[in-house]
Amino acid sequence: QVRLGVSGGGLVQAGGSLRLSCPAPGRSFRHARGWFRQAPGKEREFVAAISANGEDSHFADSVKGRFAISSDDSTNTVYLQMNDLKPEDTGVYSCAFTHLYGSTWSGDFGSWVQGTQVTVSS
Repeated sequence: QVRLGVSGGGLVQAGGSLRLSCPAPGRSFRHARGWFRQAPGKEREFVAAISANGEDSHFADSVKGRFAISSDDSTNTVYLQMNDLKPEDTGVYSCAFTHLYGSTWSGDFGSWVQGTQVTVSS
């Protein structure tokens, strides 16, 4: 069985936008879902998460006001809309699932979906 990875990454200039899509690995509709990113030489860091019912979300301070997270239950897909991108947003973006909505620790997340590279040029 081939698991689809995150899509929508690429190269963009500072100030630009990208929209990432994360397919669910299975019937995960009861799980909260989150986005993380990892820049070269740095630890993986939390970006955003959405509750299982899609009604609540929280963000890292570094992306508040610029990024939005949403979910489509009909397709079990989670989206990350990234606006006003900055060079420091560069990294590999992955998504994962958790029973612990509100957590920002990657250890609380599982069923990781293969990430995509986002590169923001200055």
